[in-house]
Amino acid sequence: MGATVQTDKAVADTPKRNWPPEAGIFLVLIGVAGIFEILGHIYVDQTFIFNSQRLFIMVLQMAIIGIMAVGVTQIIIMAGIDLSGGSVLGFAGLVAASLAQTSEYARAVYPSLTDMPVIVPFIAGIAVGALLGLINGSLIALTHIPPFIATLGMLVAARGLARWYTSGAQVSFFIEDFQVFGAGAMPIIIFLGVAALFHVLLRYTVYGRRTYAIGSNEDAARMAGINVARHKMLVYAMAGGLYGLASIVQTSRALTAQSGTGLMWELDAISAVVIGGTSLFGGVGRITGTIIGVLILGVITSGFTFLGVNVFYINIVKGVIIVAAVVADQYRQRRKGR
Repeated sequence: MGATVQTDKAVADTPKRNWPPEAGIFLVLIGVAGIFEILGHIYVDQTFIFNSQRLFIMVLQMAIIGIMAVGVTQIIIMAGIDLSGGSVLGFAGLVAASLAQTSEYARAVYPSLTDMPVIVPFIAGIAVGALLGLINGSLIALTHIPPFIATLGMLVAARGLARWYTSGAQVSFFIEDFQVFGAGAMPIIIFLGVAALFHVLLRYTVYGRRTYAIGSNEDAARMAGINVARHKMLVYAMAGGLYGLASIVQTSRALTAQSGTGLMWELDAISAVVIGGTSLFGGVGRITGTIIGVLILGVITSGFTFLGVNVFYINIVKGVIIVAAVVADQYRQRRKGR
């Protein structure tokens, strides 16, 4: 009897293995990929995940959404939201493209500014994105209007700016150096580089600690001496800069920029972030989870396309997944007593 009691006590005192938060999300990724692999053999008689070319194309297509999602992750960790990402990307891409045109094209937007060094359109695209992000952050931090309203206004305004900038005409014929950003595996490399950089910033720097602190409890963060308004402006500007970077990659890859580029892409970015485990209540989330969320979204989109499912059904499934992820997040928050 005594030995049994000691054994039970020893089991109870054994420390539980703490799995990383991303472990469950990774299992979901494997499960979703496995389902499409099985369905592919049944209905199409082809492999899905084990086809290296198809896998590369899937990741390549999601790289731009992934760059955007890194910026959105920081905003949602801070208990904010940004609905303007796709519109900001569209306008920033047009500005960058207009400064990256070659003199061989007679109808360039700025004939006197053709054949510019590639650093000019690169900086211009990121700067435009960061500026619009800063405007978002300033409206939210200084006027205290809800992030939903501020960024909804920017969604409409930035799309209008994109249409005004070239009167709806597309911009193309770029210098060779500008085309490098979208060539081959470069979009994937840029996405992974951005993700690694901001993973470090969020986990190991003052910037990250302040972002999590504001998302967990804004009043407590303010009492701890954090300049909440300034940090919100910084986070939104950083996210806008990433939208600008994503626009450069997209424009370089497509070899054209249009006013309608990026339409509804902000919803895909938000979906990837929420699927990746970042809480819409703020204070919880990791870039590693967002990467897995981007891959899950990519597998779902590519999987349905692979099976020949109508795009309308894909959007329905995405909507259901977003709602399910939010409901699961609410359940977790109730259990924690937040």
